[in-house]
Amino acid sequence: MSSDDHGNDIVDVPCESSSVKDGFDLTLALWCAGLAFDAYAEPSDSSRWEKGSKGTNVAFLSNSFTRSLYSGLFEITPLKCTDLPNENDTAESLLSGDGVDAYMLCAVVEGEMEDDIKYIEEDKFNKGVVGLTSSAHVGRSLTAWSNVDEKQAKAKAKKDGSDSYAYSIPSTWNRGGQAVWINKPLYIYVSNPARARLVFTVMDENLVGEDDVIGSVSKTVLSLLPNVGNAWELAKEKLVKKAKSAVMSGEMLPDDVLQKNLADEIAQCWEGDLKLQTKPKNEDKGGQVTAGAVAGAMIAGPVGAAAGGLIGSFYEEPVRGKLTTRVRYIPIPQVSVKRDRYQIRGGTPGVNWPELYSKRISKLQERDPEVDPDVAGDDLEFCVYVNNELTECSCGIYRSLEKRLIAITFRGTTVPKDLLTDASIIQTPWVDGVDSKSEEGIPQVHVGFRSSLNSISRRLKELTLAAVAPGEDLSMYDVVITGHSLGGALATLFTTDIAEYGFDAGRGLPQLAASEPWWERLAASMKMKGASIKNRKEPPRPKSLRLYSFGSPRVGNLEFVSLFESLKGKGYDQAYRIVNDQDVVARLPRTVNTLILGSVGYDHCGATALISVPKSSEGGQSVLWVEGESDDALCPVRDGTPLTSPLASGGLLGDIYESVTNAGNNQTADSYKWSDIAQSVGGRLQNLTPSDITSVFGIDKTYAEREVKLIQSITSGEAIAHHLEDEYYQGMGRACGFVANVGKEIVEV
Repeated sequence: MSSDDHGNDIVDVPCESSSVKDGFDLTLALWCAGLAFDAYAEPSDSSRWEKGSKGTNVAFLSNSFTRSLYSGLFEITPLKCTDLPNENDTAESLLSGDGVDAYMLCAVVEGEMEDDIKYIEEDKFNKGVVGLTSSAHVGRSLTAWSNVDEKQAKAKAKKDGSDSYAYSIPSTWNRGGQAVWINKPLYIYVSNPARARLVFTVMDENLVGEDDVIGSVSKTVLSLLPNVGNAWELAKEKLVKKAKSAVMSGEMLPDDVLQKNLADEIAQCWEGDLKLQTKPKNEDKGGQVTAGAVAGAMIAGPVGAAAGGLIGSFYEEPVRGKLTTRVRYIPIPQVSVKRDRYQIRGGTPGVNWPELYSKRISKLQERDPEVDPDVAGDDLEFCVYVNNELTECSCGIYRSLEKRLIAITFRGTTVPKDLLTDASIIQTPWVDGVDSKSEEGIPQVHVGFRSSLNSISRRLKELTLAAVAPGEDLSMYDVVITGHSLGGALATLFTTDIAEYGFDAGRGLPQLAASEPWWERLAASMKMKGASIKNRKEPPRPKSLRLYSFGSPRVGNLEFVSLFESLKGKGYDQAYRIVNDQDVVARLPRTVNTLILGSVGYDHCGATALISVPKSSEGGQSVLWVEGESDDALCPVRDGTPLTSPLASGGLLGDIYESVTNAGNNQTADSYKWSDIAQSVGGRLQNLTPSDITSVFGIDKTYAEREVKLIQSITSGEAIAHHLEDEYYQGMGRACGFVANVGKEIVEV
């Protein structure tokens, strides 16, 4: 420990930040703070979004990262679907109209996805996109509700400020229904377009129960775009001819015209009709059997009825529907691109994390010019942003190939769905499939946190494994995981999974059921060496794994905390929870007892790093305290033990008992100094506090004082204010020796 000019305690840390140290790394913590709040800034609509299955979408933000995985992307624009059948579910027709409520799904099946290819080619009753097992990239159109016409759809789109809408045209006696989409393009990435095929499925959305498959069709990419494999060569050839022709005629084509012509020539385009060819068997044939029996009875009586019913049970209605769509292939330029260092932004205007970090680095370099304290290299890039539109779980992946560093940051609470995720206190087994009712003492975690993370964790692992440089392995990389608020809780759960099992991309979070081979989808859908990764049976592990969270709520019960702590040094290297002073979120959820749920316990994972901004310049207040490193004091963020002996030292009765005992040491009953005892007890009673009263009833005085302070901070507003970015900015700045106020110049203390 050392002190600043005002006598406030600070923690000295080594200059180096490029390797894992035993203790709290303040430089890394500051860098992670910027990332944790940077996750709140969602990418703009201009980003290329991969619309994935089950609502998980990926925005590719780095050209070099995207180029290392894929050769190009398909731009799919659904236009319409004609000759649609009517709704055959009476309940649904009452809710949304007589026609089907159609939307389109589209997926790319790569040449390596042998099981999916076999399923599409050989199963004449396949479910199309819905039945695929390896394809992670699925595009979905808007739903054309059967009871919404063009006028209604346009009005709603105008009200919502959208330029996309969909509507239906009802069927007539000689024509099926139609679904029309005025839809933004769907983008689906592909690694080898020449060996890929596109699968289209038209679905009927149901308000009650699962959606139904209307029909599917699949086409090889080469059958639609025969020149897709040599798009670059053909484009260059055409452009050279155009340039030569311009020169011969005395013209000069400007660079922007050449670039536009190149882009137009590279993109391969097809537009046309696709007849839906397959659909699943009809599981409910009651109506068909009845109709067959009635028809048979009219012809041949009871015998005809039996025969007609039998025929009806085997009859499959023909597939109806003709899909009109536009397919455009856009190759990704396979050229070297200079990577400029990504500038971490944060989420609040006036907060300048990059400048604060830069001043910290300069200060460390002044101490030791021979050491590079920078956490990331000059090639730091924001690779991808992952979001699940159903749970709103979001995170970003950053990398520095120069430093062999990968950082994962989870976004905190921003939307109403996040609030629902945060609010629940119900717990669920950490390992899916474990029966918590029949097995006692198992690790359990917050059900909302687990459900949210599980929606993106598998895709997140795949993309993290793909973030290493070609020819390198994850075991050569340091991985840092961070997040603020809800993001800190998700970061803690994700760290636990990786620490125990490695980057198992064959599943989401831990489960009793066997996971798929961790490498299967990586080898099938990305430009990764399939043969080399298949030889590794165990999921990859990083060189080091560190967790630095901010304002994180508690995530699990004592058994889960014990599991987490047991992984230190075996699965992860460091785990710190940075807490800003009276931040109330870091003290929730509390252990509760309810009649319905019983006892629901929560505790913290990892060590606490408590930061604060001095209330005055008088000194003496700690601006950075690290649990287990600064001193042996108990962590003030943990609940502690509420019950104690009424005679414990520090409590009212305990102190009175101690006064009497001390006065009577080596004394006889006649020689007690009753005046000294009376004076001591009287002084103690004059300094009576509310916590002294509770201590008489066996409530630990320290616990009571902490609870009173928490209530006071909530009443004053500090508990919430200290959870926000501007307060963490000030706290981290003060811990690093700077005064960092929002919108003001950062100055050294």
